[in-house]
Amino acid sequence: MTSYPPSRIRNVALVGHNGAGKTTLAEAMLHATGTVTRQGRVEDGTTVCDFEPEEIKRHLSISLALAPFTVGDVKVNLIDTPGYADFFGEVRAACSVVDLVVVVVSAVDGVEAQTEAAWRLAAELGLPRLVFVNKLDRDRASFDRTLAELKERFGAGIAPLELPVGEESDFRGIADLLTDEAIFYEGGASTRGPIPDELAELEHTVREHLVEGIVVGDDELMERYLEGEVPTAEELEATLAGGVAQGLVFPVVCGSATTGVGIDRLASLLAEIGPSPDRRPPVEVDGAGSPHTVTCDPAGQPLARVFKTVSDPYVGKISLLRVLSGTIRPDTVLTNPRAHADERLHILELLRGKETEVLAEVQAGDILAVPKLTVTLTGDTLAPKGTPVTLPPVEPEPTVLEVAIRPRSKGDDDKLMTGLHRLQEEDLALGLRRVDETHQTILSGTGETHLAVVCERLQRKYGVEVETEDVLVAYRETISAPAEAEGRYKKQTGGHGQYGVATVRLEPLERGGGFRFVDQVVGGAIPRQFIPAVEKGVIEAMAQGGEFGFPVVDIQVTCLDGKYHPVDSSEMSFKIAGALALREAMAQAGPVLLEPLSRLRVLVPASMQGDVLGDLNARRGRVLGTDTLDGAVQEITAMVPTAEIGRYAIDLRSLTGGRGRFSADHDHYDAVPANLVDRLARTRAGV
Repeated sequence: MTSYPPSRIRNVALVGHNGAGKTTLAEAMLHATGTVTRQGRVEDGTTVCDFEPEEIKRHLSISLALAPFTVGDVKVNLIDTPGYADFFGEVRAACSVVDLVVVVVSAVDGVEAQTEAAWRLAAELGLPRLVFVNKLDRDRASFDRTLAELKERFGAGIAPLELPVGEESDFRGIADLLTDEAIFYEGGASTRGPIPDELAELEHTVREHLVEGIVVGDDELMERYLEGEVPTAEELEATLAGGVAQGLVFPVVCGSATTGVGIDRLASLLAEIGPSPDRRPPVEVDGAGSPHTVTCDPAGQPLARVFKTVSDPYVGKISLLRVLSGTIRPDTVLTNPRAHADERLHILELLRGKETEVLAEVQAGDILAVPKLTVTLTGDTLAPKGTPVTLPPVEPEPTVLEVAIRPRSKGDDDKLMTGLHRLQEEDLALGLRRVDETHQTILSGTGETHLAVVCERLQRKYGVEVETEDVLVAYRETISAPAEAEGRYKKQTGGHGQYGVATVRLEPLERGGGFRFVDQVVGGAIPRQFIPAVEKGVIEAMAQGGEFGFPVVDIQVTCLDGKYHPVDSSEMSFKIAGALALREAMAQAGPVLLEPLSRLRVLVPASMQGDVLGDLNARRGRVLGTDTLDGAVQEITAMVPTAEIGRYAIDLRSLTGGRGRFSADHDHYDAVPANLVDRLARTRAGV
């Protein structure tokens, strides 16, 4: 396939809320540009981008997918991204390697939660944005209402380049404000003509505002405009492209991905006003502690970033890369600074959905797939040998929901862990840990659907069926008063017996004080060599649990006295005596059940603050403070029992329509309210 220089490459991500029509739009552009002969449908599972069984089953994009096409002599590397909140990490990965974000908005549903999240991410990354208002052929669709929402949420930079011709089922074309012409669609073909009479006055007014907004970006063009000269469409387009590249203007275009209205014009605009990689700012890299920048130069040293890994049990690992500098050819050898190892890029491929095409070379600015890299993972940098530069890592999405998993078949433990580790290679948002105290393997992710998909992929790809259960909360016990007790262990058998007596005093420590052991034995009541055995017995008994069956913390244990036998005493007898003494003293020391508390940080729209605060109070939360961020977002900080937020990710999403975000970190342990102690104790006992 032809090698494209940076000036003829456009890297574009489709982002937006689930159901806005991104995958259908990608399919429509592939069809409009002749890349595919038949436009697939999400409902049928026949699209290029949604090809995984889990995506076809749910009619839902789960992973980012590449869908490159050409417009004239320009290659557009289109990346379709999921719109469901659970898979926002895929949006983040795509945005790390593109130069333009197309925000897809439904004309029926307007600006939704993930629309705002994607816009916010693009703004943080300094990415140019273009808005496509989709589904104008549907009932209740309104371009005017959607445009008003866009301006309200995203500011004055929103600038319509097109107006719809017709409404709902009568939507049949677009008015192109740059060319001052209408484009009509009928029978799969498009024709240009004058603006319809019913739209002429509005189109004239909107076009004047658009032209005035564009010429401001070019002093010479503005001067000519003020003198009465009307800029040409080409001049307006060139000036507009500069404003888009600088992130000063966010064009709004419209159409229907289902009927094809406006799709060819959108594809052309991506090539005409979309910024090429060489027009974007240089990339900042770190070379052996010396930061510098790298420009998008095909003649420079080869440098690439891995932004996605696809793991297949049969094909192996496929790494998706963006070339930041230089030109890469088959069998190029680059260094992975993280792994301190070289990688040979044997085969270079263009990836479109799941189909591949071998490439002869790839220049700076382009995107490619490389199979079977040995040590390279998502986020890694591939640099020239002897020049170990690295790029800032892409931060994974924080995990907000946990489940405990176990294989359905007992012999599948090894297969389970192998499969999970491979899935982690392609999914940075997937967390895994083992809790020895509760004997649970904990899988963490970004939501319920995310974790369900992981379990399905474990079965499909690696043949491991799993069962899930709630994560057990790690409660603790302590004491509220001092107490003393004697532990006596005496056992007589034929020959040497076992004999050991230890007297201990328990005292409460401050919360978080841990454990302290003090030796106050005098007169050799317990020989020196057996004192550590008493301590070991105490520690083991604390770990096994106190009155409620949970590990004991925050106590000081003082060994006061004891007895020994010159023949029958041993380390084992004093270890058992220490454990018995602790259990006896615990019963007299006013045992207290402790629960973990998490510091919760919740970000919600100001209008939803009251509902969230009420919900936190119902969870026994204690609000520490609220703060206003960016005018319309409230930050709520609260201390909440960890047991009350196991499903908070699901509940907050429901409560706020997907607009709420949160993070939770363990803070400390505190006493469980008296009215809940009996219930927890009965649960522990299985009653």
